[in-house]
Amino acid sequence: MRRYGLLFVAGFLLAVMPAAAGATEIQGDYLETRSADVWTGPCFANSETGLVGREAIMAWRVDKGAWKGVALDGLSVVGVVKASATLGDPFATPYPAKAVVIVDEKATTVQRAALVSFAQAMGGALLDSVVRTEIAPIAMQVRHEGEEAQGTLQAGTLVDVETRAVGDQDRHCGNEETYYPPLAPTSHAMPAVSIVDHYRGDALDVSWTTRDKRNAFVGHFAR
Repeated sequence: MRRYGLLFVAGFLLAVMPAAAGATEIQGDYLETRSADVWTGPCFANSETGLVGREAIMAWRVDKGAWKGVALDGLSVVGVVKASATLGDPFATPYPAKAVVIVDEKATTVQRAALVSFAQAMGGALLDSVVRTEIAPIAMQVRHEGEEAQGTLQAGTLVDVETRAVGDQDRHCGNEETYYPPLAPTSHAMPAVSIVDHYRGDALDVSWTTRDKRNAFVGHFAR
């Protein structure tokens, strides 16, 4: 009996280990805007390359999960980036890049540190050099169902973003596609149009307000 019991336990562990190893630890919504079109035709993309596209906003809202053992349910974090070249240009490097990270004012001190660490892991080298960390109220909502890709983001007085789904009215040359992929890993993302894309701050020596540009992604992440 003892032998069969040990075999049962061993079999059970082998059955659950792969699932546990691949289990999602943190998941939620993702919103991104760029200073260049991401859903566009090659002719429009080429006209922007080298001139615009160095700036971006990346935002995550954690639905549930933890980062390095710290629970982040319901909290948000935003990264604002100024790169050295058009983001996504295969012939130029965007590094070095500078970033401002905005953390949710609802977070504790420990959670704020975890949010910064999480954003840097998701944003990669774009968020390596954080020149300032801000604490602000963050309100982020994403609607991402089928072809619908809409999102809103407000981070204090620094960031204001509202997007809508791409429509036929957004076709200018007829061969539009998702020209650039999202800057951060996602489980699913759709291109969108920013009704407004606004950043106002002095840490990056640049601020902007963009309207009706095909420069956004709305999606989800899971890690």
